[in-house]
Amino acid sequence: MFKRLAAALCVAVMASAMSGPATAQTDDANAFPPQPSTIAPPSLVAPATTVAQSTTGQSTVAQRAQAGRPITSAAVGESQLIERANAWTIGLAAGLPEGTFLPFAAQIARNLNDGNDLRVLPIVTPGATDNVRDLLYLRGVDVAITHTDVFEHFRTVEKINNIERRIHYITGLYVSEIHLVVRPEIKTVQDLAGKKVGFHLQGSGSTVTAPIVFQRLGVKVEPVFISNAAALERMKSGEIAAIIHNGGKPNNLIARLKNDGNFRLMEIPFDKFDEFYVPSVMSHEDYPNLIKKGEKVETIAVPAVLAVYNWPRTSDRFRRVSRFVDYMFDRFERFKGPGYNPLWKDINLAAQVPGWSRYWVAEEKLKQLQVRAASAAQTKVDEQLARQQAARAAPGDSAAQERLFQQFLEWSKNQARR
Repeated sequence: MFKRLAAALCVAVMASAMSGPATAQTDDANAFPPQPSTIAPPSLVAPATTVAQSTTGQSTVAQRAQAGRPITSAAVGESQLIERANAWTIGLAAGLPEGTFLPFAAQIARNLNDGNDLRVLPIVTPGATDNVRDLLYLRGVDVAITHTDVFEHFRTVEKINNIERRIHYITGLYVSEIHLVVRPEIKTVQDLAGKKVGFHLQGSGSTVTAPIVFQRLGVKVEPVFISNAAALERMKSGEIAAIIHNGGKPNNLIARLKNDGNFRLMEIPFDKFDEFYVPSVMSHEDYPNLIKKGEKVETIAVPAVLAVYNWPRTSDRFRRVSRFVDYMFDRFERFKGPGYNPLWKDINLAAQVPGWSRYWVAEEKLKQLQVRAASAAQTKVDEQLARQQAARAAPGDSAAQERLFQQFLEWSKNQARR
């Protein structure tokens, strides 16, 4: 009898636990207009699991281990470490290793990371279109690198309402050249009609750009959605006639190609693409494996942008992104130093991105930097004039002149700090 009562009691306790209220974590990232995030800051999130209680009412790690339950960081008294590790973490949706997005994201992380005060985590993704979806729908993604022509895709193909108002940009980045690599028997773009062409993986920037390119050129091809690294191998056997690949020159995938199939880069005329793209030229210096010395290949390029969801002030994600913007703008000059991609030197933080709206936090930060730069320009010292004035003040005494000049420089620096 006792055993039956005990068994019944265990069943009742388990049923009660299983039927208890379940807490669903929600994320309003895909709401429009933007809604405050319902995800509490790390400091407010309670542990999801309860801890086994001892006879004195106190939790013990030993009891948890004996019961076969996981020993969490919170259970061993590391809650503060958890909070510090998560408080200022930014998820940056990037791209694939063979593209340009991921290396750029890694360099952003290297420049901006500042211990627990800011930690940027680059995320491997298929690329441009998936990154926009992730900004809208995926928890943990705060910033993303994408291409400016994705809006055309989300307006006409995969329709998302009010995409221009929901996704904004922090800054423009480099331009990403469109590489049309073809087999040797392909002499003109029209030769690709009806043939298989690698469009890269679904969700990548190429899957947006390639349909636009062939539609504007009036050539109907058979798209193949596989990795362009794999597509290049299939080109050797003739299974695939060409690939379209987006990436800032020199792109690693194209530059490292062992061109034993006599592939070449084909020109894409700019006159049909002025709405979304900019003209660009590739040379032997960019791709000695595909372009002969002294020759050039004209193509088009699509600008890349650092995109962000249009978070309102009331969102916890807003505070993270705001700090990211501060670091990005304050440390931007570091990107132009050694160890970073030379393309950073061509990026202008103040440049406008046609068809896009700048995130208002970035706009305010840009204005602050412009005011600071203007103030510095006004207080810039004319050293030659200052030395002439020092010579007049202490004629014939070079030591006194140098002392007066240095005092003036120090005074000028103090004025600039005010």
